[in-house]
Amino acid sequence: MEIVYPRVAAIDVHKKQITVAVRVPGGQVGQRRQQVRKYPTFYSALRAMTAWLVAEQVTHVAMEATGVYWRPVFHALAEVDGLEILLCNAHHVKNVPGRKTDASDAVWLAELCEVGLLRGSFIPPPDIAAIRELARYRKKLIEERTRETQRLHKVLEDGGIKLDSVASDAIGVSGRAMIEALIAGERDPAVLADLARGVLRKKIPDLTLALAGRFADHHALLCRLHLTHIDHLNDMIGKLDVRIGEVITPFAAQRDRLKTIPGVGERAAQTIISEIGVDMTRFPTPAHLASWAGLCPGNHESAGKRRKGSTRHGNPHLATVLVEAAWATSRTSTRLGARYRRLHRRFGKTGSKKAAVAIAHTILVIVWHLLANDQTYTDLGADYYIHRDDPETRKNRLLRQLHDLGYQAELTALAA
Repeated sequence: MEIVYPRVAAIDVHKKQITVAVRVPGGQVGQRRQQVRKYPTFYSALRAMTAWLVAEQVTHVAMEATGVYWRPVFHALAEVDGLEILLCNAHHVKNVPGRKTDASDAVWLAELCEVGLLRGSFIPPPDIAAIRELARYRKKLIEERTRETQRLHKVLEDGGIKLDSVASDAIGVSGRAMIEALIAGERDPAVLADLARGVLRKKIPDLTLALAGRFADHHALLCRLHLTHIDHLNDMIGKLDVRIGEVITPFAAQRDRLKTIPGVGERAAQTIISEIGVDMTRFPTPAHLASWAGLCPGNHESAGKRRKGSTRHGNPHLATVLVEAAWATSRTSTRLGARYRRLHRRFGKTGSKKAAVAIAHTILVIVWHLLANDQTYTDLGADYYIHRDDPETRKNRLLRQLHDLGYQAELTALAA
């Protein structure tokens, strides 16, 4: 095959060692010179590796995204000006046929790179990458808080306390006061139920029944440990919220634009920016962005027939927050809410998840347009599809389409 990049290198990454293969022009026309070296993954060794690549005048370096071990190697290479780094998806490399067993991974990657068969993954700039790391860790802490709350509910159930069957939030202000009283030794259901606040006081008779159980001392100890852990997680999440709010300040305008989309709140907007950035030149069209995120139908066509194809594996962090935003907007009186209800009716009883993914795709397309064109979202209203499907509206739209296509005879016939 034709050599596209004459001076290339490829790196096979492991935790403690990397294997680097360099392919450059040989002494004669048409020949290729190849060298393979191994380096430990210490920073000083990585600096020596980059110095060797500079001495060989390498212009392109390819490497697979192996867990988190690629990060120090990538950062060391990024310090070299003019060096293009291709961080490749391992699944994509395996789909390229070749001598995977006869040649080392590093040499094979170098051969693929020099003929232009590799595509680099999207690597956000450092300021976006910092927001991404903070936002992803915040999500992990929120998930851990949910698991710890479920453990607390399990202890209460074992003690016969059915608080979550009556109160929608078992660790809210009222629920927390009741659990603290149980830990302190109070066992009278009437006294515990009287700790309810606000609208929950209307449920005091039910609370009295729910708080009568076999709560023992070991239950009290476990509840105390769970509540302490939950408080610690809340404190950590609060600190991350403050820090993310600080580092996202340069992108406050883009964040505020995204918040105008129904279903997209503060945290959702922060997560979207952290995953795709604000520069949409990396994604030429909304379709490219949707494909990268894994929110578009899969391609499965054979013999001229298009078959059902599931969504591909994309960015799970971005897809999750967009689907959550889709669920949030499904109950709103907006164009997106109306679209969800239309799709739900079309897909049937089991189509709620499909409709949510479709709305998530629509939200992502809107995000691309807002960031690419510096626009603010304007909702078309919940009655958009009613007016769009009106017979007179359809007729006028057809007339405009015929006029644009130059069908004058058809326009004369419709007018007659």
